[in-house]
Amino acid sequence: MVYSGIRLTPRQIVSAAVEEDVDVVGLSILSGSHLSAVPDVIEGLREAGLSDVPVVLGGIIPEADGEPLRAAGVARIFTPKDFAITDVLGQIVDAVEEARA
Repeated sequence: MVYSGIRLTPRQIVSAAVEEDVDVVGLSILSGSHLSAVPDVIEGLREAGLSDVPVVLGGIIPEADGEPLRAAGVARIFTPKDFAITDVLGQIVDAVEEARA
């Protein structure tokens, strides 16, 4: 696991993903900017040749925002109702396996 801190730009997140050769990118958005920041990260990953690296998202994400985020390429969305850690980890592993298939 690589923790890059908070308040990173999408470009910084992509750079860290490339540098660290990650299997998955996990984002926690508390600012409400998920509809703009997350697609920018996904686009940056694709441009960097990391289209097989899934992006998972956590935070206070309104249900109505789920579909646009999934359409942009988010593999999984976790909200406070997703508190069973083994289930969450299983879904992340599933997302990685699906991305590599």
